[in-house]
Amino acid sequence: MKVAVIGAGVIGVTTAYELAAQGHQVHVFERNGATAEECSFANTGITSAGYTAPWAKPGVIKHVLSHLWQRDTPLRFTSPRMADWRWLWQMRKACDSITFARNRASMLRLAEYSTHRMRTLTDTLNLEYERSQGFMVLLRNERESKLMQASLEVLRDAGLGFKTLNAEQARAIEPALNPETTLAQAIHFPDDEVGNCRQFTLLMKSEAESLGTKFHFNTPVLPLSAAQPKTIRTSERDIGEKFDAVVVCAGLASAQLLRPLGLRIPLAAVHGYTISAAVREPLDAPRSGVIDEQYKVAISRLGQRVRVSGGSEIGGDAKRHDAASIKTLYRVLDDWFPGAARTQDNVQVWKGSRPMLPDGPPIIGASGISGVWLNLGHGANGWALACGSARAVADSIEGKKTDIDLQGLGLERLHLQ
Repeated sequence: MKVAVIGAGVIGVTTAYELAAQGHQVHVFERNGATAEECSFANTGITSAGYTAPWAKPGVIKHVLSHLWQRDTPLRFTSPRMADWRWLWQMRKACDSITFARNRASMLRLAEYSTHRMRTLTDTLNLEYERSQGFMVLLRNERESKLMQASLEVLRDAGLGFKTLNAEQARAIEPALNPETTLAQAIHFPDDEVGNCRQFTLLMKSEAESLGTKFHFNTPVLPLSAAQPKTIRTSERDIGEKFDAVVVCAGLASAQLLRPLGLRIPLAAVHGYTISAAVREPLDAPRSGVIDEQYKVAISRLGQRVRVSGGSEIGGDAKRHDAASIKTLYRVLDDWFPGAARTQDNVQVWKGSRPMLPDGPPIIGASGISGVWLNLGHGANGWALACGSARAVADSIEGKKTDIDLQGLGLERLHLQ
C-alpha cells in the first residue's frame, strides 16, 4: 500500500519505519525542516513503564488547586483559553477510581510493549545513541511515600520489577545525590532507561529511508477533506496526492487536521521545560535518571550533558518562557546534584508543547473513517510509548492481529463520533 504519515517526531518516524518494514510505500510529511523538531527535540529522555500513568486520577484536582499559589508549583495556568478550561473539565470527569484504573492499565500495557519493541529495534538495528540503565523516583518525606503506595501496588500486580530503597541504598546507586537534601525513600526501576529521544528518532529516520521511505520536510499539509480523506494537499491550489492510507501523528496539529472529518479530538497543549548543560564533574552528576516526586522534575544523564525537565503549563504562548518554571528546574538540580552541570554558560533552554488527551492514554488505531488511522495524544509519555504504538498501528493497517490488546486505546473511548 501507499501510505502517508503526517508528522516526523518520534511517533511519526517509528510509525513510518514499521510500515516500511512491512513492505509499504511510505511518505512522511512534516511542517518543520527536520525530524524531531518539536516534542521529540529535548524531552527528559526517561522511558519508564512503571512511571507511565494518566494525569486524571482520584484527588488530582484538589492536588492541582493546592499547588496553584506555591512558589515552585509543578503546574501553572497562564492565560488559559476556554478550550483549556473545557479540557480540564473533561479531565475531571475521568478522575474517578474505576476510569483511572482502566486507563492506567491500558497505558501500562502499552508502555511495557513499547519498551520491549524499542529494545528489539535498538539491538537488531545496532542503534547507538546516548542511553543509560535505571531510573529512580525520589521521595522527600513520609507523606510522599504513603501516597506512592497505591501506585506501587498496581505495579506489583502487573509484575513490574522495582525496589523500594532507603536513603543509603539510593545513594549507593546514585552516589552523587546531595547528602544534605532530605531523602525519605526512593523507588528504583532497574530495567527502565534514560535515552536521547532525538538521536533515536534521527537514527530511525535513516533506517526508514533505507527501506524506501520518502520524507517531505517544510511541507505542512491542509486539513483532511471529508470528500477525499486519503488525499494529501499542501496548498489550496494543490489537487493533492492520493494514498491508500493516511496515519495522523502530527501532535497538537492533529486535531485541526481531523476536524473536517467530524472528529473532535480534545487535545490540549501542556507545555513543559528542559534545561540541558554540559557535565561539570562526572562524579557529581547522575549516572542515569531520577525524578523528584514533589516537584515532578526529572534529572537525567545524556552522555556528557545533564538534562533537567519539568513544569506543566496550561495556556500561554508556546514561545514565551516562564522564568519561575525555569528557576524551579535549577533549584531542584541544585537540591540533588549541586555542581553537576555547567549552568553558567551555553545552557540550552527548551519549551515543548505536549499534546495531551484529558483522560491520559493516547489514541492509536482506526479513526472510523476508511483509510484514516490515528497515532496521537501521547502527552509527556511519547518517548516511552512510541515504538509500541507504531508497531500496533502498522499491524492494524496491515490487517494483522496486534501483539497487545488495544482495548482502551482507541477513539471509541472518547465517544467523539
